[in-house]
Amino acid sequence: MAASATASKTVVVADETPDVRNRFAAALADAGHTAIGVGTAPELLACLQARSDAVDLVVLNLRLVPTPPVDLIRAVRKCGACRFPILIFSGSITNAQEIRQLAGLGVAGYVNEHSGPGHIVPSLAPHLFPDSFNRRLGPRVALGIPVACRFDGTVTAAHTVDLGKGGLGVWTTNPLPSGAPVHVRFRLPATKRAVEAHSRVVWSDRRRGMGLRFEQVRSADQAAIDEFVDRHAVGAEP
Repeated sequence: MAASATASKTVVVADETPDVRNRFAAALADAGHTAIGVGTAPELLACLQARSDAVDLVVLNLRLVPTPPVDLIRAVRKCGACRFPILIFSGSITNAQEIRQLAGLGVAGYVNEHSGPGHIVPSLAPHLFPDSFNRRLGPRVALGIPVACRFDGTVTAAHTVDLGKGGLGVWTTNPLPSGAPVHVRFRLPATKRAVEAHSRVVWSDRRRGMGLRFEQVRSADQAAIDEFVDRHAVGAEP
């Protein structure tokens, strides 16, 4: 279900490329929102320190800093209230280790910086208007753990991006096509038992990986997934 944009939102778009900043700003403006474009890490941090209470979403390129990119996320988190979601331009991710580190810092997700104007706002809308979307799969937990994916007799290793009760986001440089059946096997943190599920690819993007929807899961494995998501999802009771 699409969002009902009844309120204007403010989005900070941090990328060194003017084309990216201008394209996102134009798409957001056409939808009635405000975009603040910044091209360097100091500009980003100064912007957030000055107006963090007015920011609804930050979309950034990790390569704004020469130091380890997770340091940039930590710096952003220290700015003001920092209660806004953070999305990462998927093209600035270079390895699975970064995915695991970002998962621990509460990054909300990834967006393609090459998205066309008509796809930009729809890709951001779930983070701007989370209550307006169908939550059939419930909340999702940022999670970077190894996962084995078996397709057509071949097993490949990848890493998760996030986990929900009904599906899994997987970061891989060789995503399978939409509709492909995949058997996944992974181990939830702090557990010794492997979870397995027959799944299907519901979206695929070479820069973002692929999204899997669970189609067949053993009841005990589903219970373990449900418990993990309930305990670790944003807003869950401690």
